Amino acid sequence: MNFPLYIAKRYLFSKSKNNAINIITGIASVGIIVGTMALFVVLSVFSGLRDFSLSFSNDFDPDLKVNPVSGKSFYISANQENEIKKIEGVVSYSKVIEERVLFYFDGKEQVTYLKGVDENFTKTNLVADNLFNGQWLRKDTYQVVVGYGISEKLSLGLFDFNNPFEVYVPKKGKGVIESEAEAFNKSALIPVGIYAVSEDLDSKYVFCDLSLAQELLEYEPNQVSGIEIKTKPEVSESKIIEKINTIFDGKTEVKNRAQQNATLYKMLNTENIAVYLIFTLVIIIALFNLIGALIMMILDKKSNLKTLFNLGSEIQDLKKIFLLQGTLLSVLGGIIGLVLGIIVVLIQQKFQLIMITKTLPYPVIFGFKNVLIVFVTIVILGFLASLIASSRVSKKLLE
Repeated sequence: MNFPLYIAKRYLFSKSKNNAINIITGIASVGIIVGTMALFVVLSVFSGLRDFSLSFSNDFDPDLKVNPVSGKSFYISANQENEIKKIEGVVSYSKVIEERVLFYFDGKEQVTYLKGVDENFTKTNLVADNLFNGQWLRKDTYQVVVGYGISEKLSLGLFDFNNPFEVYVPKKGKGVIESEAEAFNKSALIPVGIYAVSEDLDSKYVFCDLSLAQELLEYEPNQVSGIEIKTKPEVSESKIIEKINTIFDGKTEVKNRAQQNATLYKMLNTENIAVYLIFTLVIIIALFNLIGALIMMILDKKSNLKTLFNLGSEIQDLKKIFLLQGTLLSVLGGIIGLVLGIIVVLIQQKFQLIMITKTLPYPVIFGFKNVLIVFVTIVILGFLASLIASSRVSKKLLE
């Protein structure tokens, strides 16, 4: 029989004659439970905020985006388009052109991105589902869809034929510029829709037809600055990227969502780690109570340990008693804390009791990954705390 485990369980579930030890043990147990629950709830809240933050960029960012390795544009042939269609896992793709240009309306101007898109763009992107007003643009027209931020800054409305909405694109070439006509390609645009997603993205793009963007930038019909690709869920991105690189003979690079928003993902991951470390420190502080409770238990059970030692028990077995007791207490407290944390998260998900605004509930996400992280953390820290306390058991103490 594993007598250290047997005795550890007896010590764990039985009260000590010394009431102070019972109080300290109770405080240590409550600290472990509350610390575990707090860590799980905070990680779940941060997971919700993380997905909430990324949901805005996901409306603009495709699953995969093909960009030129050098320069601003590259050429795509009909044969290459057919090869992309044949790739397993590709749902749809869209050819796009992006360039920073100058927009002018009723005495106001703004420099932002003109994004030319083809007819497949709405199949790879959710921008059309976020129209605040108006409709999506039509092919082979001078219609545009602008962001709410751009519309607000320029005081721009829809279908305003009294004041033209103009775009100025620098012409290619070198030499002395004598007039505005020689310096810019200019066109009057017709705003037909306004999209609204987030403050940053609403001031970033003016969408137009691909052919219009090619005309303004003096691109060839098969010249684009990027290809946006929508893939099937749970498909191997690496295999698709490898095939695309083969199709374009290494002249392009393919980025997934994380790579397209490397700064945002890095910031969110850093914040996640920081939050985890802060609340882990809270648990570590709570486990000092566990160390104190175990040390007092060792002193209280000194006569019993001396008896076991005289009967032939080794010091390592006596240390193991309190190592197992502290570890079991940590595991039990961690399980209770996780159950309470899960209940809190599920209640918020279902009933939305805590609100950021009147219409926006505080986002939380229940994830088994967070359960595993919290449980492993509390078990490891509880084991280390118990190991420190059990090291007080020595031959010198018993003699």
